[in-house]
Amino acid sequence: TARVLAAEGFDVVAPPGQGCCGALSAHNGREAEAQRFARGLVDTFEGAGVDHVVVNAAGCGSTMKEYADLLADDPAYAERARDFAAKVRDVSEILADAGPVAPRHPLPVTIAYHDACHLAHAQGVRAQPRELLRGIPGLELREIAEGDLCCGSAGIYNIINPVPARELGDRKAANVLATGADLLVTANPGCLMQVASSIERQGGHLALAHTVEVLDASIRGSGPERLGVGRTTTTRPAQPGRA
Repeated sequence: TARVLAAEGFDVVAPPGQGCCGALSAHNGREAEAQRFARGLVDTFEGAGVDHVVVNAAGCGSTMKEYADLLADDPAYAERARDFAAKVRDVSEILADAGPVAPRHPLPVTIAYHDACHLAHAQGVRAQPRELLRGIPGLELREIAEGDLCCGSAGIYNIINPVPARELGDRKAANVLATGADLLVTANPGCLMQVASSIERQGGHLALAHTVEVLDASIRGSGPERLGVGRTTTTRPAQPGRA
């Protein structure tokens, strides 16, 4: 993420000591714990003097954009949380708004794009990732049937409700495999891991990547092989971090 942002002309600052954003705590109803995490991030980024706080995990970004509500009753943090939340952007938002700077090299690959619920529904970010992907020469984007359907990850839903989460995951995986794409792309690590498990359970094989990884491959000219395309087993995604 930091490499793509730098290639696109942004000065990237990664303040040391960043902790958890509190998303999973908030999903689990542990409000006080989520508030502690939120205060920590507000303190960290306030001292960094940044213009934007860029997030590449949809679940994190969704929660961070809601810090104003989470800390609304804290007189020491309410206004600071509003200022912080106003700076939060998903990486696809900031890249699409700025427009391309670095040359894109051809990337001959067919992808299926999955709308992570915490990006599409919670943040209303749908067009920007597709715009970025369609700007890559040689890339073919295929839509997934029942695109608004959750994959079953949903924060900690797949942990506390494993049976319905598995059913959702299997349904999503079947729709993904039906596209015939070489690569599944989405913007949330939880979704990637959930769909990867479901695809493996169905005996399917598909490479998986974050939107930014695809952009990085095109900018660097590294080819689809670097994204795991062509391997015989489902590629487990690495969990991305913030920049």
